Amino acid sequence: MSDIDGSQIRDLRAFNRFYTSIMGLLDRGLLQSKFTLTEARVIFELAQQEVIDAVDLRSNLKIDPGHLSRIVSRLESAELVARSRSDSDGRRHVLRLSSAGRRAFQALNARSDQEAESLLSALTSADRAVLMSSLSAVRTLLDSDAAGTRTVVIRGLRAGDLGWVVQRHGALYAAEYAWDQTFEALVAKIVADFGSGFDPSCEQAWIAELDGRPAGCVFCVRIDERTAQLRLLLVEPAARGLGVGSRLVEECLAFATAAGYESMVLWTNDVLHAARRIYERAGFELIEEEGHHSFGHDLVGQFWLKHLTASTPGMTT
Repeated sequence: MSDIDGSQIRDLRAFNRFYTSIMGLLDRGLLQSKFTLTEARVIFELAQQEVIDAVDLRSNLKIDPGHLSRIVSRLESAELVARSRSDSDGRRHVLRLSSAGRRAFQALNARSDQEAESLLSALTSADRAVLMSSLSAVRTLLDSDAAGTRTVVIRGLRAGDLGWVVQRHGALYAAEYAWDQTFEALVAKIVADFGSGFDPSCEQAWIAELDGRPAGCVFCVRIDERTAQLRLLLVEPAARGLGVGSRLVEECLAFATAAGYESMVLWTNDVLHAARRIYERAGFELIEEEGHHSFGHDLVGQFWLKHLTASTPGMTT
């Protein structure tokens, strides 16, 4: 039996209506042009390569063959598309944009860029970052074809990464938990202390990249010669479900073990359910809880501990 309730279905349908309205997809002519949405989509696909097999075009667009044939015929009649027999298989047709079709695409593309820029210009840079991450998350979750082709890389810090860590913590926790600016200030202090007193022999930080863009982070900070602390674990919405958080924690544990620490501790809050599951899988144990009022909310802070062994760096125990 499905665990999807009616409100989730209504919310998704409401979002679909909102999106089609705000993007002008219901207008008779898309982007103030003479083309319907589907016609414009066909033109866009044809513009991505010099020539394309009609069967491949239908597969890319996931469109009814008869409907696509009628659209191509209309575009052909308007001298925007040229159709010919395939050189490799005379039973199949290939399609290409004519010179007029290329000009039509350029006009559509420019108007589409202008529409997107107009929408984005109304947002702050922080809100734009949240929007881009959320859009990527939607595609990752709903596009089964794209999910298996994502590239995740864990790397060390580069110039500019510390500023990104502060900004993304502030923006994401405000968007997802409504935490106020005091949380971003706390992250800024942690990052500043790390950057000003950085000792690579006993402290380190990592950035996760998804398809070449920052998508997560974690820090290993020295408490004393025997104890390290895991701090500032973050995974962007677009990277969740890909094992990024677990890989960051494993990297942190492996470094702490190699550096000779005997244990690693961390502090988190009970509302951060996904992070807590990652810590549990990595072998951390909850040792203490305490209520506190921080970041504009009443929260329950949690202290977690993992004993490290040189024989199993970065592995769960």
